[in-house]
Amino acid sequence: MAGAGGAAALGLAGCLNSGGSETTTDGGDGGGGDTTTTQQTSSKPQSITIGSDIPYPPFEFETTSGELKGFDVDIAGAVFGDQLGMEPKFKDTSFDTIIPSLNNKNFRVIMSAMTITDKRAEKVDFSDPYFTAYQTIVVKENSSITKKEDLKGKTVGVQKGTTGEGAAQKLKSDFNGDLQINSYDQIAAAFSSLLNNQVAAVINDNTVSAEYVSKKPDDLRFLEGDGAAEEAGRDAPPYLTLTIEDYGIAFRQDDDDLREQVNEALQTIRDNGTYDEIYNEYFKG
Repeated sequence: MAGAGGAAALGLAGCLNSGGSETTTDGGDGGGGDTTTTQQTSSKPQSITIGSDIPYPPFEFETTSGELKGFDVDIAGAVFGDQLGMEPKFKDTSFDTIIPSLNNKNFRVIMSAMTITDKRAEKVDFSDPYFTAYQTIVVKENSSITKKEDLKGKTVGVQKGTTGEGAAQKLKSDFNGDLQINSYDQIAAAFSSLLNNQVAAVINDNTVSAEYVSKKPDDLRFLEGDGAAEEAGRDAPPYLTLTIEDYGIAFRQDDDDLREQVNEALQTIRDNGTYDEIYNEYFKG
């Protein structure tokens, strides 16, 4: 566990330059060209730059001391650092532009609690799944909303470009358009709007939403009820699930060699217990 976290828990300052593009000599990673000595002489880059929308706890967030932590961060340390011998460097990027940024070579891969979808797979390739999540609904503790149908005619908050936004759009369609969707750059802004009564609910990934609910149990609660997980026969969490989603690491579509190496590394950390150690650190409940 120490090796997995230590290799990846890097501050953002070393990953970004003033122009917003990647210029490290990491053997072909990022937006720089292919003119460095490292790139010409080494078959494997010394470091790898990872695009990520930060903060999105518990997957990626900074501590009060400025250290980058999170499930994605530690998995990156285990996969890229321990297994592939590359130093992971995270680059903060807005989620709604993160795929174009990857394809513009601003970084080598995306690790940002990204759900594998058919639409995204038209533009990027994904690793094997490394996490399962569910879209859920969070409301105020004192809200009169007790089922998803109660959201009809209300306003919900989501993060731009996420599958939470997609789940809200589907719900709007189910309600024949009678749902207002407020999309925010960061999920924290959506929860702030909920606490300030500017939206009636937030639709978002369950594990991230659980961070907010656990910090304010007197103010927030999950909407309960049967949903997608029960319908699929999954071991469902104790609240309503709108979708079942698998997270993957995203690659440019010409990066098959690295993707295959990452899939092998993901399987290795599952087999040797590292994955479970990291998972239990962030999702003990």
